[in-house]
Amino acid sequence: MMDLSGRIALVTGASRGIGYFTALELAKAGAHVVAVARTVGGLEELDDAINAAGGSATLVPQDLLDMKAVDRLGAAINERWEKLDILVANSGILGPLSPVGHIEAKAFEKVMNKNIVSTWRVIRSVETLLHKSDAGRAIIISSGAAHNCRAFWGAYSASKAALEALARCWAAETVNTALRVNCVNPGGTRTAMRAQAIPGEDPMTVPHPSEVAAKIALLAAPALEHTGMLYDFPEDRWKSYRHPD
Repeated sequence: MMDLSGRIALVTGASRGIGYFTALELAKAGAHVVAVARTVGGLEELDDAINAAGGSATLVPQDLLDMKAVDRLGAAINERWEKLDILVANSGILGPLSPVGHIEAKAFEKVMNKNIVSTWRVIRSVETLLHKSDAGRAIIISSGAAHNCRAFWGAYSASKAALEALARCWAAETVNTALRVNCVNPGGTRTAMRAQAIPGEDPMTVPHPSEVAAKIALLAAPALEHTGMLYDFPEDRWKSYRHPD
């Protein structure tokens, strides 16, 4: 197991699923985890699991749709630790599965605000702190929906495509620094969001989020050199972005 002792990791959407188990993996490796999520009960369960594993965490019960609170997050981390080594931007929602022209404006805006706008505001809030690290690592959790673009998935697909574009721009801007920025496609995973999206699926046919989290945590390693790329969990390999043929 890699050693992340002394490193500070911020994980959004940490109360369940991929975020929960990624936070736990990072804590097991020695990082102090700043866990952000709306669900207090889930955060408390995470804290218990991290403590049982010999790790430590700071719980931040916060809705990322509260943009002003997101803006204050970086200042709070700076006041206590003066740096941030790892960002795992995992928080997101599925939104309605509906024909594009039938999506209600409020529903579409909520998906965009949750999946892209709030992530951008987290980035803006903590970027300076990531540059204070000797090996800042930003891990942006995306989805195959960013590229598959299936019927009725317009809101979610558009938000994840925008998220990857944002991450790629950020990676290009920071390529000559110690900060590495990459996206992750976790693929089909045994989460509540997956059950919502595909209710008839046998959950035992897709990987448990702990399996995905074990791979994601490795992307926080100080020795990682990749940036501006996509790690594809189903294929267990790095992919480069390219222009359309």
